[in-house]
Order: sequence, then structure tokens, then C-alpha cells
Amino acid sequence: MDEIRHRTVAANGLQMHVAELGEGPTVLFVHGFPELWYSWRHQMSFLAARGYRAVAPDLRGFGDTTGAPIGDASKFTVVHLVGDLIALLDAIAPDEGKVFVVGHDWGAVVTWQLCLYRPDRVKALVNLSVPLSRRNPDRSIVDALRKAYGDDYYVIRFQEPGEIEAEFAEIGFKQVFKNIFAYRTPGPLYLPKGKGFGYSADRPSWLTEEDLDYFVTKFQQSGFTGGVNYYRAWPLSWELDAAWADAKVNVPTKFIVGDLDLTYHNPGVKELIHGDDGFKGRVPSLKEVVVVEDAGHFINQEKPDLISQHIYAFLEQY
Repeated sequence: MDEIRHRTVAANGLQMHVAELGEGPTVLFVHGFPELWYSWRHQMSFLAARGYRAVAPDLRGFGDTTGAPIGDASKFTVVHLVGDLIALLDAIAPDEGKVFVVGHDWGAVVTWQLCLYRPDRVKALVNLSVPLSRRNPDRSIVDALRKAYGDDYYVIRFQEPGEIEAEFAEIGFKQVFKNIFAYRTPGPLYLPKGKGFGYSADRPSWLTEEDLDYFVTKFQQSGFTGGVNYYRAWPLSWELDAAWADAKVNVPTKFIVGDLDLTYHNPGVKELIHGDDGFKGRVPSLKEVVVVEDAGHFINQEKPDLISQHIYAFLEQY
């Protein structure tokens, strides 16, 4: 197996750091929060060994990707993020009309919209953790989460610029990552002001000390603001998404979630995923839903072999 190749690609006003491995049809891996291209290291190796070209960027505001106006959260809407991916594909796969796409967490949010905005660029989609939700015309998802969980819910705590960044700095980057990655409680994550996580977790067994240090080092360099801006721009993303409120994802899709994932236990999510008129109604080409037992939110790192096999089996059909 060749070493993972790293390069910087000019895309949509950014200098995007991209990791690549293998040759063959392109598979674009899109990470979530608080993650990096590195979250896909296992899947990249697995697919590259089986004849695919695995490509994983650091998204806008993350890791070694530079050029985003970190101080302006309005530049971090889903529309911006989809634009970044289209520009990246134009640069790295100009001769491939469509590519395979895999997303997790915020990466899933972005790739759902990629399939709504530009289905002409996606051959098949595998998304993890976050389903395509219904758009409430009366209330943004941030307002809905505030109503459901209150002001201590992590998404709400992320809204005030600089506040959560200061608390994370006080807790310490290493402890922040251990606590987030180890969270496997099937319920909401609360971060009461001034109290942090309220618990101190050990490093999860699926994450080596070297892996943990990679995330810590990169976020110490970049800070958390770029990633947190995704949450701060969410209300604006909701406004901009009005034109696609009833649009459908018509590319072949597979969805995977862990049974201990906090997202899976959000109000209405199970009904959305498994109901006859919910998820399938917006994703008519949904081929399979997989709920993995004893798996938390960071399922692609926690159960790398299983998730790699699920992705590979699906892509091989197309």
C-alpha cells in the first residue's frame, strides 16, 4: 500500500488540504465536527486496496485548509460548503462527471445538500449519523433544538462567538477531544456554562494516543472557531435552503447510524428514519438503512472495518 499523499488545492477561494490514496474511481470522503480528513484514514486504506481513489479534504475552517474568513460565521453556510466541494471536484476530478461520496456528521449535512443542489456530480452516496431532515418552514433547526433541549445544549452553547472556544481552551484540547470522542450516551450532550462537560473521560479504546495527538495538534494550530462556525451559520443556512424545502435526493443512497449515536436519539429522528413517509419520502433512492449495534457517533472510527465493508459493498453496485 502506498503512503497517503497530501497536497493543497485552490478551490472556491480556499487553499484546501487534501489527502489521497489509491487509483481508480474517486470516492470523496467528507468529515464532520470536530474532525479532519484523518477521520477517514481506515476507509481510505480499505477502498484504495480495492481499486478506488480515496480523497478526503480538510473542510473550510478545519485543519490545514486555509483562506476562510474565520471571523465571519456567515461565510460558513451549507451553500458555501457545497460550493467548496464542487470546486474541489472540478480541480481534482475534471474528467469524472460523477463521483462516489461518503459523509459523516456535518459532512452528511453537506453531502445531502450536495445531492440536492448538484445531483449531476454524485454517482452514489453513503451517509453516516445524520439523516436528511424535514425543513420546518416556521423555525430553524437551532430554534427547534433550543426549544427541545434548552440553552445548555451544545448546539445552543456554540452560538455565542468566542464563548465555547474560551471554555474549551480552559478545559484543554486533549481533554476536550477525549470527552467528545468517548461520548456514547444515547441522548443530548449538554455543556452548562462554566461547567464544561461535567465529566472527564478516558481516551476511547478505538483511538490510539497517536490518533488523539493528531487531532489535538491540528486543532491547537487552527482553533475551534472554524468548525463551530458551521453551527453559527445554521440559521442562515436554513433561510437559504428554502428553495429546496421539498426537493428530493434521487441518487442511490445508503444510510448508517449507531444505536448509541446521540443524533439517532434526537426527537423524531427514529420515526423519520424508519417511518414509511419520512426519510424515504425525501430520499426515494434510499436503498438501505443500517443501525449498528453498540456504536456511538464516531462510528467510522469506532468500527472502521465494519463501516469500510458497508461502504465498499454499496459502491460496488454502481
